[in-house]
Amino acid sequence: MASQGPGLSALIKPGLIPGFKVSKVAAALSTYLLTRYFSSQSSPESRVNMTVNKDSPKVVHSFDMEDIGNKAVYCRCWRSKKFPYCDGAHTKHNEETGDNVGPLIIKKKTP
Repeated sequence: MASQGPGLSALIKPGLIPGFKVSKVAAALSTYLLTRYFSSQSSPESRVNMTVNKDSPKVVHSFDMEDIGNKAVYCRCWRSKKFPYCDGAHTKHNEETGDNVGPLIIKKKTP
């Protein structure tokens, strides 16, 4: 793990608080846990959905099988301008990010 600034041991020096000692393991563990906590906070870079229904607390779409027809192609990269339907935006997303996402395709079986 690369050093990310002073750890807890740099803040608490031996003798600073009488009778209080911090081991190097405890200081390292505390620093690691704090770093994990703060880095896990939601940031715009970690979001998947950049534009779809941002005013809604949860984006949900529901379709009846009878209304789909013979075939439906749904977006899974969240970049489609026709969301929830796929417009091929995953191709550009995959090239830019190295991801491998593709659409969800639902087809009716032909007897």
